[in-house]
Amino acid sequence: MSRAAKRRSRSKQTTSTKASTLAITPLRLVVGGLFMGHGLQKLRGWFGGGGLEGTAEMMEHVGLVPPKPAAVAAGVTETAGGALMATGYHTPMAAAMITGVMSTAIDKVHAPHGLWVTNGGYEYNLVLIASAAAIAGVGPGPISLDARRGRYRTGLGWCIAAVAAGLAGSRLVARLAEVQRETDEAIDANFGLPEPAMEHAQRLSAEREMEHSQRLSA
Repeated sequence: MSRAAKRRSRSKQTTSTKASTLAITPLRLVVGGLFMGHGLQKLRGWFGGGGLEGTAEMMEHVGLVPPKPAAVAAGVTETAGGALMATGYHTPMAAAMITGVMSTAIDKVHAPHGLWVTNGGYEYNLVLIASAAAIAGVGPGPISLDARRGRYRTGLGWCIAAVAAGLAGSRLVARLAEVQRETDEAIDANFGLPEPAMEHAQRLSAEREMEHSQRLSA
């Protein structure tokens, strides 16, 4: 191949690469925008969401305790991760946050229902994780804050790191919830009294106080 042909080939490859990275922008905007919406549903009750109270009830139902902090954490992670993804800022971190939230959703909500979303499964969550991982690997594209500030981190290593960090964060959240639940159960077992026992103890205490008062008056 002549030098001119090689230059033309490299030029075509460069143009193709630029087009590919530019084409990632709509995917980044859609995924990031949807995640911001999900986060605001949890934090503010916008877009038909349940707000913090409704989200906290859901968190308690799936075993993520304490429920109110869990609801806040999920809402903030989704909103911040979505904003970072949409703007292409710290893109691997955004991919990790999205992966973490979706992994927790799979573990706590969708896994028992199988793969397909028609049965309440984790198909949609898996697509979002794959999309976030792909964006982390290819990069956010030239129309992004990462590109503008000259910190354009791409490649298979960043893709793997983002997914691994998200999975680790999800597992950490689940483990903390387990520890909190075990602690609550231990406290209830050691110090908590069932309602009839509490009534009995209060009655005995009142009787002792009455006897003590009678002895003093006598």
